[in-house]
Amino acid sequence: MDRKLSFVIPAKNEAESIVPLYEQIRGTIKNLGYDYEMIFIDDGSTDGTFKKLEQLHSKDKNVKVIKFRGNWGKSAALQAGFDKAQGDIIFTMDADLQDNPQEIPAFLNKLNEGYDLVSGWKKTRHDPWHKVIPSRILNYLTGKFTGIWLHDINCGFKAYKIEVVKALNLYGELYRLIPIFAAKKNFKVTEIPI
Repeated sequence: MDRKLSFVIPAKNEAESIVPLYEQIRGTIKNLGYDYEMIFIDDGSTDGTFKKLEQLHSKDKNVKVIKFRGNWGKSAALQAGFDKAQGDIIFTMDADLQDNPQEIPAFLNKLNEGYDLVSGWKKTRHDPWHKVIPSRILNYLTGKFTGIWLHDINCGFKAYKIEVVKALNLYGELYRLIPIFAAKKNFKVTEIPI
């Protein structure tokens, strides 16, 4: 199969989780029949994150590393990764091991149903109430004002067809609204519980 998956993964001070995340992604996709690349964006880490990424790159040329000179934020990191991505399907994930790579096939199945963007929905949240309540309010207000109803618009675990990411221009805090931008450009957006 000549289809390729790109993983765009912003990371800041995630030295402990980078290698396990890499291994979990590889373990999940090895039997799926896709080529892959993992693009890690070091967003101003002050720990050993960049060193770990360099070690992964030296072992696996499918690992690509972008290093920011400072902390530029998630939108800039995602946009840099999207600009470099060469896959037909792009996954975004957080580097802190909160996103489970074993969910990747479920995202691919949903894309194969004809959707262009599949957003994860953390049905069971492990965050404190002072994060959960504002998130629920944001999701409700976003749905009310845009007509795009997602339970967890801010979830970092998403899968996109390449056409979607090429239509984006992210900066500031716009990464939070990617599903809205995609839907307004007539891409088909949905979510799956993870």
